[in-house]
This record gives sequence, structure tokens and C-alpha cells, in this order.
Amino acid sequence: MYQFSGKLKSLSIILTVVGLIGIGYSFYTAPSSIEEAKGIIAKQSSHGDGHGNTHADAAHTAISEADLHHDASSEADSHHGVENMHHEGSEEATNHEDHNEHDAHAEHDAHAEHAFHQLQNKPWSALYVSLFFFLGISLLVLAFYAAQRVAQSGWSIVLFRVMEAITANLVPTSIIMVLVILAASVLHVNHMFPWMAEGVFDPSSPNYDAIVDGKSWWMNVPGWTIRSIVYLVIWNTYRWFIRKNSIAEDTANDNQKTYKKNYNASVIFLFLFMISESMMSWDWIMGLDPHWFSTLFGWYVLASLLVSALTVVAFVTIYLRSKNAIPGINDSHIHDLAKFMFGFSVFWTYLWFAQFMLIWYADIPEETTYFVARFNEYKLPFIAMVVMNFVFPVLLLLNSDYKSIPWFVVIGGIVILGGHYIDIFVMIMPATVGPFWSFGIAEFSALLFFLGIFIYTVFSAFAKANPIPKGNPFLEESEHFHYYNIEHRGEGSGDHH
Repeated sequence: MYQFSGKLKSLSIILTVVGLIGIGYSFYTAPSSIEEAKGIIAKQSSHGDGHGNTHADAAHTAISEADLHHDASSEADSHHGVENMHHEGSEEATNHEDHNEHDAHAEHDAHAEHAFHQLQNKPWSALYVSLFFFLGISLLVLAFYAAQRVAQSGWSIVLFRVMEAITANLVPTSIIMVLVILAASVLHVNHMFPWMAEGVFDPSSPNYDAIVDGKSWWMNVPGWTIRSIVYLVIWNTYRWFIRKNSIAEDTANDNQKTYKKNYNASVIFLFLFMISESMMSWDWIMGLDPHWFSTLFGWYVLASLLVSALTVVAFVTIYLRSKNAIPGINDSHIHDLAKFMFGFSVFWTYLWFAQFMLIWYADIPEETTYFVARFNEYKLPFIAMVVMNFVFPVLLLLNSDYKSIPWFVVIGGIVILGGHYIDIFVMIMPATVGPFWSFGIAEFSALLFFLGIFIYTVFSAFAKANPIPKGNPFLEESEHFHYYNIEHRGEGSGDHH
């Protein structure tokens, strides 16, 4: 049995605590008033290193222009009013002046309030990006695990306990996601989802949004909240059931019966997963940009999370193998995991290009605005994401021999995980913080926080069960299959299955 070392446990606790302190600090330093937000914007824009010019000038310019417009309108209208009163003495000029001044005030206040909400969203958004990333990885490991059971794959049996341990992270991340969901929908303590703002569905309100109102049959707070909780319940229920029965297989008198029960549960879960994952992508990510939609967005999110999930499985497997914690793990398992990493990196690129190319070619304003915002204000992470998620994995993992070298897979995996974190970052940040993006204390702390939780839950879960699922009827086939691959790898048939 594997022993969760004290050093690793201490590291996970330290990461969690440091991350939590950083998250608290980022919330504490967020602006609490519109005037404070204006000061932050002015300070950022005055930096000589270009940071303010890159990330804050758009909003600062808008607010400044509103100020100038207000001052110019007031001065011009005052002059116009005096002249009219001098020549005509009518009340019409005074009314016109008041109307223009009111409009200038309203425009200025709207710009300032919008920038204020974006700055307030920054710590929430940083937390949300990392939360979605780690929750999504745990979920896709669970889905991949279920797919292996349904496909009755032989190669992956010795990895089952690794995947089960990783899915343990689904529990704490789901709890935190419920808190974030309630904070947004019930408590209204953040402004990440613009369709939740007051008056959006009220035709008599100045905040009325006809486009969002047309989607009110789906996009409403009660429905969104209930659906979100249902997703989490479905995923965690299957995770609890399959973990319990997987361990029961090891000692079951009739393990064929237990195996069949697990098989049937996995079939049902995969059906529910394919529906709930797409709906989750619409609700939790696409709902941040309520005017925009993509018909393949659910697949795109799935591909990004699946590549990340497979990379994490490879990382945990390589680490546990280095500790001699998993009997039977060999280079062939690493090779197969690396092939999945390579294959689904290409699949992600195909979906990214299909979505981008079709929207660019059609050139429909309400669709292109999504990519215009990301390319104009997020050009560096947008381009880096494509290079890290496609070019680098292809060049690194294309050679079959390199897929069996653990340190080589780790290098490629670090870049892949970084690239897909940026992918999630670029999905969320433009809609929630606009031009005020950065990678600072808030983002780094959120990553540390969830990484600490991940390490603690995964390795403590792995230590609680036999590292090899001895009751699985395909275990012997798995071991023989991989020995065959090792023997023939030097003859160039290492990719045979």
C-alpha cells in the first residue's frame, strides 16, 4: 500500500494556505467604490512599463472621454444657453442644456460603473478560472475512466486506481463551485454574469437587454442555479458509486457481477456526461458572453479539458512509478498516455480552427465580436495558447520513441497544461474583467490554492486502496498486453494495440 508522505502532505497544506492568503488579499485590495476604481485605472495607465497601456487604457480612455465630453458639453451648452437667453430669453435653451448635461453625466457614470464592476470581478474571475480548470480536469479524468470501463480496454486497468484517486478532487472543487454559484445567483456578490444584473429582463428598465430576454427560457437565475447543482450531483454520485464498487471488486465473491454493475453504471454516466458537459459549458462559460454563442462550444471545452486530464494522469502515474507505488507500470503505459495527449491536442486544434475559421469567414458582427475582443486585448495569451496547445505538443510528441521517456513527457505536459489554463483564462477573462487582465497575485494564488487541494485529495485517496485493481477480470490481459509491447518496441511496433 502507498503511504502519503509527510513531506508531500505538508507541501499540499502550505500551497493551500498560501493560496488562500493570496486570494483573501486580492479580494481585500479590490476597489470598493467607483472613485477608488478610477484611481486604480489612472495609476495603471500612468505606468511607464506599458502594462497600463496594454490592459487599462481602453477603459481609462473611455472614462476620460466621458469626463471631457461632460465638461465640453457643459461648457458649450452653458455658452449656448447664455447666448440664447441674451437673444431670445426662452426656456428651451435651458432645457436643452439640462438634457445634454444629464446625458453626459449618465454616459460618464455608465463607463465608470462598468470599469468598477470589471475591477471588482478580477479576484472572482481569477478564482473562477482555476476552479473551472481543476474541476474540469477531475471531471474529464472521471469520463475517461468510465470510457475505459465501457470499452473494456485492457491497457489501462493498472491505471484505474490512479484515475480514481484523481477524481477524488471532484468533491472539494464541486463544493467550492456550489459556493461560487450561490454567490453569483443568490447573493449577487459579483458581476461575472451580466445577464444576472437588475432589470435585464424588464422592458421598462434602462438595463433591459432584448437579446438576453429572448433567451430567458434558458437563461434565468432559478434554472441556471438548479441545473448547475444537478450537474455536480450527477458527476459526484457516479464518482462515489464507481469508487466504492471498484474497491469491492477486489474482494467480491462474484466479481463478474460487481464488474457488470460497474459497467452498466459507466454506460449511464457517459450518456449523462455528454449532455451535462455541453450544458455546463453553455451555463458556466458561454453564459459570461450572453450575446454570443457557438454550436460546437461544448465539444471545444471538452477537448481542452480532456487533453489536460490525460496530461495530469500521466504526471501522477510518472510520479507514483518513481516511488515504486504501482506494480506493473512500465514505459508502455506512459507511451499510450502520451499518444492520447498528442492525439487530443490535434483534436483540440481541429475544433479551435473550425470555430475560429467559420466565424471569421461568415463575418457576422454578433459572432466576430467574441474573437475581436480576445485578439485586440488578449493578443499575447491568445497566440501563445495556440502555439502551446498545438505546435509544441506536435513537435515534441510526434516521435514515437519520445513518448516513452518520462521526463520528455513531463516537459511536454507542463507546456500543455499551461496552454490549456490560458485557454480557460481567455474564455473567461475578456467577458468578466475586460481590459484589466493580468497574471498577478490573484491568479497565482488561486492556482496554488487548488493545486494544494489537488495534491492532498489525490494522494490521500490513492493511499486508501490497493494500487492495483486485483478483482478486475482484464488485469491479466492488461499485463500481458504491455509486456508484448515492450518486447517489440525495438522492432518498431510499439504502437500496436
